[in-house]
Amino acid sequence: MDSIWNEIVAALTNGNPSQFPLALAGMTATAALIWYLKGRAWAFIYVALIPLLNWSFGKSKGIEIDVTPIFGGMFGAGHTIIFNPLTIATGMVFVVRDFVQREMGHRVLILMALAILWSFYYSWAVIALASGIAFAISETSDWLIFTFTKYRLSTRILLSSVLAAPIDTTVFLYGADLARQMQLGDPAGAMFNPPNWILFILGKMIGAVVVSWMIRRREDRGEVDPAAA
Repeated sequence: MDSIWNEIVAALTNGNPSQFPLALAGMTATAALIWYLKGRAWAFIYVALIPLLNWSFGKSKGIEIDVTPIFGGMFGAGHTIIFNPLTIATGMVFVVRDFVQREMGHRVLILMALAILWSFYYSWAVIALASGIAFAISETSDWLIFTFTKYRLSTRILLSSVLAAPIDTTVFLYGADLARQMQLGDPAGAMFNPPNWILFILGKMIGAVVVSWMIRRREDRGEVDPAAA
């Protein structure tokens, strides 16, 4: 039982058990703020999911894959990448964010800021910063499309993803690659490479398509205002 508790404490404190009281106080304050802002189950999942993904790209060793048999000599013979299995889960952030926005409206941006702040605690600063910039790009693209096109909400979700995904993916993977070079001594390009870039974008676009389809159905049923911000 003690070993299980020690593992839980180590996980919650990012391997610094002496910081448990401070981490617990921070989590309690975060939970209280989310509840005060009318966030419920999906909001808590959202705030936890972003630091988890960022942590995984810094601390997880990942799986080394020789992509030559897949892509041929496109990226050079014997080209090896570090594949993080959670890459396929990046699109989940879009889905979860949609549920949170249904609960909280634009207050979801406060939750995004909280998640990025926790990312600085659970992952390396370079990754957390890159993640924050990537989310800012996504939000800005959505705002620009809404402001200048007035397309219906479901359409804007797809268009903003098409516009932002290549840019924010580049920013995030470059930051993750740089962080692993600095912290683990990985070779340049282990994370920031065409195969990983493609997988990231596919994950995000799948998530965006799912959210757009869900929103379109609710628009057609009159449950969602197509002109909603």
